[in-house]
Amino acid sequence: MAAMWLSRAVAASSVRTECFALYAKMGSAPTLASDASPRLPLSETNLAGGMTVDFVVSKADEDGFEGGLRAFFEYRDLKMNDATDGKVIAHVVRAKEGGHAEPKWHVHDVEFQMFYVLKGWAKFEYEGHGVITVKPGDCVHQPPGIRHREIEHSDDLELLEVVLPADFKTRLVDAPA
Repeated sequence: MAAMWLSRAVAASSVRTECFALYAKMGSAPTLASDASPRLPLSETNLAGGMTVDFVVSKADEDGFEGGLRAFFEYRDLKMNDATDGKVIAHVVRAKEGGHAEPKWHVHDVEFQMFYVLKGWAKFEYEGHGVITVKPGDCVHQPPGIRHREIEHSDDLELLEVVLPADFKTRLVDAPA
């Protein structure tokens, strides 16, 4: 059910819808008002797992890109970490000018991870699934602990990534046998 909420949210290309879909993943599905805008009941300021939900806005013209997990990417924090007491991180990831993938096998210690391609393309390899090329409109759910690597990406790659929890570890691992 949560994956369905996330798919619909991303497909709708509405930041508000995307954010409320995350709440559904965390055990508190929003309702849809007559205007099809998701709304949480006013009494739900504390969701499953003791997470407090705050109203947060990340403005494209005010919140810039900066470094992050990968040296060949830039990240724009969408402030979901602040809104969810560290339960969720959401950011727009884009290719850094002159940066190229470093195809090292790794895993992320996460509860949930997905990304939705906004622009460009990228080629990944996943243990048990082979090489996957993603392009605008494609959405990938990476199950916790799946071994993977990025092989290459276009210079204009841009994607939306959502991860639970916000503070997660990435570990280099051996290539699958």
